Amino acid sequence: MIRVAILGATGSIGTSALSVAEAHPDRVRVVGLAAATSAEALAPAVRAHRPTAVSMATDQALARLAAAADLPAAQGVGDAGLVMLATRPDVDLVLCASSGTAALEAVLAAIDAGKAIALANKEVLVMAGGLVMDRARAKGVAILPVDSEHNAIHQCLHGHATQHVKRLILTASGGPFRGRTRASLAAVTPADALRHPTWQMGPKITVDSATLMNKGLEVIEAHWLFGVTSSQIDVVVHPQSIVHSLVEFTDGSMLAQLGTTDMRLPIQYAFSYPDRWHTPVPHLDLARAGTLEFHPPAWDEFPCLRLAFRALDADRSLPIVLNAANEVAVASFLAGQLGFTAIADVIAATMDAHRATPVETLPAVRAVDAWAKAHALELVRVESEKR
Repeated sequence: MIRVAILGATGSIGTSALSVAEAHPDRVRVVGLAAATSAEALAPAVRAHRPTAVSMATDQALARLAAAADLPAAQGVGDAGLVMLATRPDVDLVLCASSGTAALEAVLAAIDAGKAIALANKEVLVMAGGLVMDRARAKGVAILPVDSEHNAIHQCLHGHATQHVKRLILTASGGPFRGRTRASLAAVTPADALRHPTWQMGPKITVDSATLMNKGLEVIEAHWLFGVTSSQIDVVVHPQSIVHSLVEFTDGSMLAQLGTTDMRLPIQYAFSYPDRWHTPVPHLDLARAGTLEFHPPAWDEFPCLRLAFRALDADRSLPIVLNAANEVAVASFLAGQLGFTAIADVIAATMDAHRATPVETLPAVRAVDAWAKAHALELVRVESEKR
């Protein structure tokens, strides 16, 4: 029996994780649940799983949750609540599925407490990959990737030495605008960007997929998770989203992981590792899958991908700036304050204005994050006045 705390229990990853737990009641026990402000969405999970601890982002949200479900004695609010949940003695594994960077402190605290981490949050490693991975190695803690691409690579690398890896190949669906010219993208709306062709995800990550920033963040994640350089990471567009990623070895052999587009599969892998469990998810039928296509990414039409490689090569604080500026730009686009193609412009301008510095502590990470968000917000203000 593995005892799991889920940070971000009402999002797409969190609800899929609850589904995995419900499919394996003799193997998974949900002992902690956290959400931002969606108390009404979390209440059914609290009633069904009866966790030993819960946390919400605000006192008001916690009060609404208490009105909708009987709560355990252990209750938390905000960042401190996430840390409380992630470090409890009855937790074996922490699934970090919350959006943004709010759970960074909780992940570090969980590692210090010896908890395994199932990571579905890109921002944690993009912002503080060095801190997180160094701490995990020092504590002997496993970081198990839940993103379908990194989960696929983790599976392909199982039993293989890092020195035998030539390159990691991340697959991208191409998003809803695959094949479009940059000029034609200027007029797209948030509703257009949120129509992802293969995955059902939250709004921020769906827009990131449309700009290819999602794949750029995954490139930085892959560097930290698997200890490879940017020259060992490639991206290919694979519209069918059946091959979730590949590894090429030094002898020219390639291994790929294939599966249906269902996040319950990588979540269950993280919960069961190194074992494999039966899954209720429909199995992939290769005969019906049809043709599998692979294309190079459109670098000029989707410049966010190149910006991510630039940030990774610069290292130090620039990935933090990339991530923070992207968060601001995407939120502004969704709010109608910024055009789609201006997302990359705001990120690039914020990166240009930053002088890269070492970031060896969490306060240093937070300081760079705050500066970049403030700078990007000012750029958005100027841009919105022109619209």
